[in-house]
Amino acid sequence: MRSLIRLISRNVALPGEPAPVRRDPAPTKWGYRYQRLMLTPLFRRTVRIGLPVLLIMFVATAWFAKPENRDALTAQIDHIRYEIHHRPEFMVAEMEVIGTRPAVVAAIAEVIPVEFPVSSFDLDLSGMRETVIDLTAVKDAVLRVRPGGTLEINVTERRPVAVWRHVDGLRLIDAEGVMTGMIEARADRPDLPLIAGDGAMEHIGEAMALFHATGPVSDRVRGLVRMGERRWDIVLDAGQRILLPTENPVAALDRVIALHAAQDMLSRDVAVVDMRNGDRPTLRLTPLAAAAMRPTQTGAGQ
Repeated sequence: MRSLIRLISRNVALPGEPAPVRRDPAPTKWGYRYQRLMLTPLFRRTVRIGLPVLLIMFVATAWFAKPENRDALTAQIDHIRYEIHHRPEFMVAEMEVIGTRPAVVAAIAEVIPVEFPVSSFDLDLSGMRETVIDLTAVKDAVLRVRPGGTLEINVTERRPVAVWRHVDGLRLIDAEGVMTGMIEARADRPDLPLIAGDGAMEHIGEAMALFHATGPVSDRVRGLVRMGERRWDIVLDAGQRILLPTENPVAALDRVIALHAAQDMLSRDVAVVDMRNGDRPTLRLTPLAAAAMRPTQTGAGQ
């Protein structure tokens, strides 16, 4: 019995039976090559990741190749987007403009014809801001959607610093030389200085510096006139004029103010103070004063 068990355990065939097939524990040639390739990280990632991805792409391409499938997917996406965009928390019900006058509010409402309610996703805030700041009276604007469904437009309005008399009327201009509006009469804004002449808007900074330099005669200044688009004349009451040079007009005006403070020059019968030549200032008398001086000069000559 023991010998029979020993023969069976050694795969020895019994008398009259076919010889058993011996099994080689070593892998086959292809199995060996596959095991070696699986030890390579790149091949392993290709098998585990690349092949599934390629399979998914193949299936997706085959599915999208049918027009009806593409149309169905597009319709579903549009429906989902619509449902999200038109949820109550994303709806804007009104517009509020702050920081400006009612006239500017009406102008903004006219250039932004938004029909409420509207989804906040459908509002082009940057484009609307550009439209608002294109208005002459608006310097800057900040647009935002407040919680509760309100479109807030915070406007920084241009503040006029002078009245410019032009051929088509009286215009209000700010410190940057931008027109902010128009007025019917000078009496509508008596608090603002008056400027005139071509090129005055482009040199509003220099004009304001001259107005500030008039000092003790500021209440007599009727306005500034830009002459030849290169220099300024200051017009005082009683028709007096101060002709300023092209270069350093403020310094020339300071000399005139100093002479007036010392000798009360501008309170005399002087029609024109010509400072265009800084080395030789010239005074021109009024016609009455000049006529009164002629007999005196004639008598002195005799």
